[in-house]
Amino acid sequence: MSRRALEELNRLIRENRVADYSSPNLALGMRPVRFAPGSASWVWPEQPAAALNPFGTLQGGYLALFVDELLSTAIGSVLETGELALTAEVKLCYLRGLSPGRLEGEARVVRRSRTLAFLEAVVTGPDGKPAVSASSTWAILRAAEERR
Repeated sequence: MSRRALEELNRLIRENRVADYSSPNLALGMRPVRFAPGSASWVWPEQPAAALNPFGTLQGGYLALFVDELLSTAIGSVLETGELALTAEVKLCYLRGLSPGRLEGEARVVRRSRTLAFLEAVVTGPDGKPAVSASSTWAILRAAEERR
């Protein structure tokens, strides 16, 4: 993705333009609900059969993809023009298995400095109880730093 396209994406996140948000993962049924300063909310109403493991529960990798959408849009909401963020670390805790059904996710920026941001996310299952928790560290770069 070009720098210009990335800046436009972050701008639409900052402006809460969920209808204009584009990602290949939308094809899986994931949908942004709200972008706000330092946070993002998503829903995944139905999961495709490909997202299920042989036991009929959701594969962890697909849940990680959902969490990545949560985290990347939350960090995008606090980036200024000329900044980009890269995942430096992410930890996922699968608290329980999930059968297919409506999933909701929330992510928030816990702290942001000039060069780092710390985020957390929670995914709840159809019963509204937490099923996945995540924490993540992001490196924040500026155009001049990117060239080094």
